[in-house]
Amino acid sequence: MCRRPPRQPPDVCSHPVRSPPSPEEAALESIPPSPARFRRRTLIGAALAAPLLAGGCGADDDALTFFFQARPEEARVRLRIIDEFRARHPDIRVRTIMSGPDPLQQMLTYCAGGKCPDVLMAWELLYAGLAARGVLLDLNTLLDREPEYAAALRADSYATLYDTFTYRGGQYALPEQWSGVFLYYNRDLCAAAGVRPPARWRDAWTYEEFLDATRALTRHDGRSTRWGFADAWVPYFSAACFGMNNGSEWFTPPVDPVRANFDDPGFAAGFQFYADLAVRHRVAPRVDDRQSISAPDLFRRGRAGMALGGHWLYSEFAGIEGLPIDLTVLPVGPDGGPGAITDVGCTGLAIAADSPRIEQAWEFVKFATGPVGQEIVAASGLFVPVLKSAMASPGFARAHRDIANLAVLTEGPESSRALPITPTWGKVSALLERGGNRVLRGAATAESLGGGFTADVNALLEAR
Repeated sequence: MCRRPPRQPPDVCSHPVRSPPSPEEAALESIPPSPARFRRRTLIGAALAAPLLAGGCGADDDALTFFFQARPEEARVRLRIIDEFRARHPDIRVRTIMSGPDPLQQMLTYCAGGKCPDVLMAWELLYAGLAARGVLLDLNTLLDREPEYAAALRADSYATLYDTFTYRGGQYALPEQWSGVFLYYNRDLCAAAGVRPPARWRDAWTYEEFLDATRALTRHDGRSTRWGFADAWVPYFSAACFGMNNGSEWFTPPVDPVRANFDDPGFAAGFQFYADLAVRHRVAPRVDDRQSISAPDLFRRGRAGMALGGHWLYSEFAGIEGLPIDLTVLPVGPDGGPGAITDVGCTGLAIAADSPRIEQAWEFVKFATGPVGQEIVAASGLFVPVLKSAMASPGFARAHRDIANLAVLTEGPESSRALPITPTWGKVSALLERGGNRVLRGAATAESLGGGFTADVNALLEAR
């Protein structure tokens, strides 16, 4: 997904996976639509940890297969969830399949070859294409059988996250972690500069206040620079979030959109404000500079006062000597508010429609996305849980005891808005990146994204 550059943890047993020769959309088209069903007899992929693999890396048709992407420390959290699940369900074995750098391409390879894993990690921007082709099971077929469980889950869930995986009337995944973006800031640098970042989404600063803060934090002294702001996410996604914080949606509606809103004056002004931080005001590295300057490294070394990113950066910043961190929210434009918003940034767990182990897969998905699994997530400090009960747990607070502005995390899901969820995302994203980066490099203004550019994006959406 777009949340961070994917990193693959070391494998105990490695099996080469060949990437399809065609683009993602062509690979998706090669998957037979429902009601065709695939039959899996062998396992492709990489096994994460030997204790989960009875008999090494050979095929094992009796094990439930679980496909996910994670850094090494994140993978260990997943293993704890799996271990606890196995203790409660000793009759269900779990075999892990580790994602490579391009999880969607890898899933398409598996499914086109009839080897879909039973349980799949689902990304908010990527799952719609699989759902539209009948690859993912509509979980309503299982939720309807357990109305009391379904009602309790709904009551404990954040609607913004749960509904992210509701597509064309189906529920194709249950959320498992929230990772919307916000701002990390260096407390010492901000205090020295007289900057007091807001502590809650509802008390967001304005564009002008944010710009003043970045100016106060920026230092240009010839050979070295300390930036007021550095972006550790995807630049045109970040710019879109600034546009959304100026009173406009990026796409309408966010799920299965029919049009883009680059031609909305409020969105364009927010997008331009973000671009101007680097191009005009020089309080942030330019897009071209980011190829050689790592935003997390700048922040770690005290060469950036603030860094935009998600919770995946917390373990990289927390506990570093000489780096006192806290969290704050995105700024709001003159046409936005009253509070700030962020992207949903959610991943979930889905079940393959052709799985021969749907009942076992359902037990695992319920466990990992339910109270016990989410409390493990909360206490790890590596993920933000998606249940209100887990968010309020003592374990979550202990894992973030150095953060004063914890409400940035605990209130984040309710302050989230979905990014565009469409089966045509691959083509739309490629067009958005090209057009957006022209603005972010200063080669064009955000107004240039209206007119023909917006019409081209809308044409792709209509082709869905």
